[in-house]
Amino acid sequence: MIETRTRVSTAAALGRALLASLALALAACGGGGGTATVSAPPTFNTAPPAGLDATTFPTGWTEKSDVFLNRSVVTAANPLAVDAGVEILRAGGTAVDAAIAVQMVLGLVEPQSSGLGGGAFMLHYRASNRTVETYDGRETAPATATPNLFIVNGQPLPFATAVVGGRSVGTPGAVRMLELAHKDHGRLPWARLFERAIQIAEDGFAISPRLFNSLNADQALRTQQPAATYFYNTDLTPKAVGTVLRNPEYAATLRAIASGGANAFYTGPIAADIVAKVQAHPTNPGLLSVSDMANYQAKKRPPVCGTYRTRYNVCGMGMPSSGGATVVMALGILENFNVAAMGPQTVDSVHIISDAYRLAYADRGQYMADSDFVNVPLAGLINKDYLRTRSQLLRMDRSIGVPPVGTPPGLSGSTAFGSDATHEGGGTSHLSIVDADGNAVSMTTTVEGAFGSKQMVRGFLLNNQLTDFSFAPNDSQNRPIANRVEAGKRPRSSMAPTIVLNPEGEVEIVIGSPGGAAIIQFVTKSLIGMIDWKLSPQDAIELGNFGAATTATTTLERNSAVQATAFADGLRARGHTVAIADQNSGLHGFLFTGSRNPGLGTGAYRGWVAGADPRREGVSRGD
Repeated sequence: MIETRTRVSTAAALGRALLASLALALAACGGGGGTATVSAPPTFNTAPPAGLDATTFPTGWTEKSDVFLNRSVVTAANPLAVDAGVEILRAGGTAVDAAIAVQMVLGLVEPQSSGLGGGAFMLHYRASNRTVETYDGRETAPATATPNLFIVNGQPLPFATAVVGGRSVGTPGAVRMLELAHKDHGRLPWARLFERAIQIAEDGFAISPRLFNSLNADQALRTQQPAATYFYNTDLTPKAVGTVLRNPEYAATLRAIASGGANAFYTGPIAADIVAKVQAHPTNPGLLSVSDMANYQAKKRPPVCGTYRTRYNVCGMGMPSSGGATVVMALGILENFNVAAMGPQTVDSVHIISDAYRLAYADRGQYMADSDFVNVPLAGLINKDYLRTRSQLLRMDRSIGVPPVGTPPGLSGSTAFGSDATHEGGGTSHLSIVDADGNAVSMTTTVEGAFGSKQMVRGFLLNNQLTDFSFAPNDSQNRPIANRVEAGKRPRSSMAPTIVLNPEGEVEIVIGSPGGAAIIQFVTKSLIGMIDWKLSPQDAIELGNFGAATTATTTLERNSAVQATAFADGLRARGHTVAIADQNSGLHGFLFTGSRNPGLGTGAYRGWVAGADPRREGVSRGD
């Protein structure tokens, strides 16, 4: 069951909210779609025009519309991947089944962002008992790694030098994690979930504009074989948009995993080839071993949840991802301000939200890391009284500037206190799914930076996830850094797959994004857009991106409304240092609107409303 709203096809209209005057008539879709009778569409508040110049927007901009569905939703960063997920749902698969099918296609058609050689975090909502559980497929450091992994001649390696080669490669986690989730929540046979990706790999797919642009921008990838031959012409220019890429090696790898399960990936010839590629790099070899591969374990962890505006229970991923906790912290600080009255894309809202980020990121950098290695005072960090106290540091007339680190309840002598400024890449993707039974998945998946470590094995790229650790094990005061490298440790992440529940435990919002450390900002912005400003998912996603971390600098998205002179000057007048940069989010998500949820859209329509980030090539489809 699909309906999309009409948008005015001009740049000035990008970001406008749902037109309340549109009448919807939903009709049954094929492939198992149901029917719904509605007399009026949902209505949302109207956002100011986003002001995006679609002709010069640096990361590309494709106009999107809210999509209305009454049974199931798949929204992700590539139409081929979305279609694979919808096919699985129509065949009777669960949200987890569909997520696996989507991931296998994404790893082929969007290799700059995720794949078999990377990791992922998954939130799963079980409709039968209204619970959220999380799956940790984060990569791990090799058993022989030390805190000085990225220290050479007494100094941290330059980031770009550390990335390319084997040194940055952690044990991939996505495949083992997906198998674990499938054992818990899958319905269709494991092998069935690989069929579409295998077919596309053998038949070929056309290089998209986004993939071409990523290839064109990457100087290191064209120097690494066999990736260079696969992606580039003999003169090392990227293969043109529309060129059909076939990847029989990837198809063979998928066939092996489909028939042999995750063990076919973590042991035997595939694992041996991964290790050989890592260890034999001529200039930057790594430490990954066959025992690291064989011993990898995906983990189930409790979610991190916190209420917002009383009604909304926001659940995210726990350590080693800082994303869930930091989103909850930022919202907990902002709960003490009337953000709704400030409105979207105003100097007031950009100012106070950016300063809330500063306080949350200051604590994130100080305390958060893999909780299997570090005593993270998580309960104290998300404590309402603590966040209320932190909020009292903020003023509407003046930015806090460089934020102070807080002292949350629950600190102990074993907690690391070193100041950390770890770099995070943006080679990441996100998918959000709900099936006909109401089970939902929010999964963020990554190879860390664009094209990961640039090392290609058996048709897929290996991650550079170890560069998410702090390169220096201690700070300038010789205090140990929580996110330092340790054997078997999982590097801290900012991935923030999110599921929001109502007081009855029903799903209200499912969302997430790529974007490195800014993922937290992208997700929080969209949640505020839907909850405080009553925007539709599409309009909340399309709001200009902005944010801040642990410095006085507030970054505004290039060519968006928040870059306007009025915004920049207004922020500078309050003490912000303003930077203009690309803010390449890839938000994909949806909300439920209807009688059970009067806060998110009003009207007779009862069902899912989905949005896909126009900064990427994704879509929302379903029944």
